[in-house]
Amino acid sequence: MDKIQQRTLNVSLIVIAVFVALFARLVYLQVFEYKELGSISDANSLRRIWVQPPRGRMIDRNGDIIVTNQPLYTIKVIPSEFSDERKELMALLLNINPDELESRIQKGYRYNRFAPVVVGRDIAQEDMMRLNENLWQLPGVLIEVENKRKYSSPVNASHILGYLNLISKKQLETMADKGYTPDDKTGSKGLEKFYEEPLRGSKGVRYELVNSVGRVVGKFENGQKDEPFINGNDLYLTLDTGLQELAETLLKKTEKSGAVVAIDPNSGGILAMASEPDYDLEILNGRTDSKEWSKIVRDPRKPLFNRAIQATYPPGSIYKLLLAIAGLETKAISPDKRIFCSGVFRLGRGRFLCHGGQGHGSVDMKKAIIESCNTYFYNLIFDVGFEKWSEYGRMFGFGKTTGLDLPGERSAPLPSPEYYDKRYGKGKWTKGYLVSLSIGQGELGTTPLQLAAFTATIANRGTYYQPHLVKGYREAKNDNYVQLDFSEEKLPVSEETFEFIAESMAGVVEKGTGRLAAIDGIRVAGKTGTAQNPHGKDHAWFVAFAPVEKPVIAVAVLVENAGYGGSISAPIARDIIDLYINGPDTTATAVDSTAAITSDRATPAATPARIIATQNVQDSALTAIPDSLKKLNNNETNAF
Repeated sequence: MDKIQQRTLNVSLIVIAVFVALFARLVYLQVFEYKELGSISDANSLRRIWVQPPRGRMIDRNGDIIVTNQPLYTIKVIPSEFSDERKELMALLLNINPDELESRIQKGYRYNRFAPVVVGRDIAQEDMMRLNENLWQLPGVLIEVENKRKYSSPVNASHILGYLNLISKKQLETMADKGYTPDDKTGSKGLEKFYEEPLRGSKGVRYELVNSVGRVVGKFENGQKDEPFINGNDLYLTLDTGLQELAETLLKKTEKSGAVVAIDPNSGGILAMASEPDYDLEILNGRTDSKEWSKIVRDPRKPLFNRAIQATYPPGSIYKLLLAIAGLETKAISPDKRIFCSGVFRLGRGRFLCHGGQGHGSVDMKKAIIESCNTYFYNLIFDVGFEKWSEYGRMFGFGKTTGLDLPGERSAPLPSPEYYDKRYGKGKWTKGYLVSLSIGQGELGTTPLQLAAFTATIANRGTYYQPHLVKGYREAKNDNYVQLDFSEEKLPVSEETFEFIAESMAGVVEKGTGRLAAIDGIRVAGKTGTAQNPHGKDHAWFVAFAPVEKPVIAVAVLVENAGYGGSISAPIARDIIDLYINGPDTTATAVDSTAAITSDRATPAATPARIIATQNVQDSALTAIPDSLKKLNNNETNAF
């Protein structure tokens, strides 16, 4: 057999095989599927409708529902069944522009002309009823009841919760294989985005029999072929909504931008995290109002910016605590060693001030922390050394993100000899840079979350817990609870060092720069800080934890352009700690006492002594990180 004959035979065999397969399929359809095909033929067409599942809810640490769902009316069009002649009527009934309607239909046509495409979402009930009355003359038009978010709590928490957005074309390219379609919404910010997969649930499928004019005449096979949707999984948060509400209220009353982070030092769970300004989630819920969205985007105060995890500021004198830890652990200094502070520290031709030139006299480490003596720490960083200072910074999580379960967390570099060599060149930077770093200024950047984590690590005496907002989730398909795991690390720092630092911080509140954070009946440990701002008024820091002996809460407060942390940030931390430990009976006192925030009182407002109730305290939050870099160009500093 020659080659031509062999090829002819091969082609013939292939053709025969194809016809045999087609014949076998025809026999199967006519013999085994004749009932289904007959019912479809009688009804003219079979329609497959995806059924959206309700997203999972978000529930706080006390069992209160923060986010749930509510129904909304969605109008869909099947492009292959919809007549262009009905476009004007459809637009009139929906009260939308005909060209906009056409654009939405064409978008669906390009993707899949047989699949329903959304042309109207969150339709008013009166519009829906008007459309429903005319549905008989609008073949290919569907009215679906879907879900949008319902915020059931008095808190805003917009930066934590996030919102949903219509899936983008770019996202669809990578997510289509997971069952996403062009009309789907997906988490765009916050927990909605980070936990999109467990929250979204699984779509159901509904098969409908439709006659020649597009009217539904019944269910296919009495619904036996339908597939039920599976709800999204409920998230269980570490958040305390009462504490979150107070944090938001106190921050707003300052009328300034800023952030508050409160965490459980025994687990890393976040109790409260507020960023001011924030935005109203309802504007982005269901059908987004373009004008309101434009206002948010163009607001110069940047309400979409989460200052708690994305803004970095010099930590100021709070970072003296880290230098003190490094000094004690490396034996570079003993806590009893004294130096004399004249109010001015000289290095070469440079003059570095201590509190505007006011000296503290003879100071040891505890007094230097309590009174925030700059001169003591100007000297100490040279005893410890730049490399060790950087090493201990990395140990406590600075210079990297914390791993918080929110998208968008940022970090700033932690200065080191290598960092400066790369940035400025070897031999191009001087010891003057270290003077600024010793008091938490210069090119050192931290976020409020990062300083909260640092404070929590001191509070629990040495365990760094990964901060987190979600404890776990409950699977809707089987009701199983899934506990999430987060990292923890015991730092190689002695118990004695942590006890010394904790007692020194208690002294700051009892007789030092943080007296406005004092609470009757509770020992509070704290530290003030001022983030120098070359573009305007300095930013005010305060960190604290309580009770000193057995801490259950750690707090970091940052108020922009507010000056001294002891006068504005310390009272905010005080009221948050007071509410968390003493309970909601003090809420009115805490909120009403905000007048003290703008005062420069030397003594705290009296707070009634109460019994400390800690038995119901669980996990909360921890940690943070840097990003923006701010350089001090002058060599005279005045930080607290």
